[in-house]
Amino acid sequence: MEWKYDKLRGKIKEICGTQDAFAEKLGIGRVSLSQRLNNQLEFSQDEMFKACEILDIDLSELSTYFFTKNV
Repeated sequence: MEWKYDKLRGKIKEICGTQDAFAEKLGIGRVSLSQRLNNQLEFSQDEMFKACEILDIDLSELSTYFFTKNV
């Protein structure tokens, strides 16, 4: 199953400026982040929760950013 990360990408740009800066704050490499955003790898639960902290996303909105199906 593929997930749509457009809203997450927008929030990353808004809060961190670049995906590289976000990856550093998340504690993963930029290539690893790219693989997750392109559905080659999955985000772990820890990464999702940490991303919400970094990007100031309320946990009630987690599914909007991480679990929107790509159709």
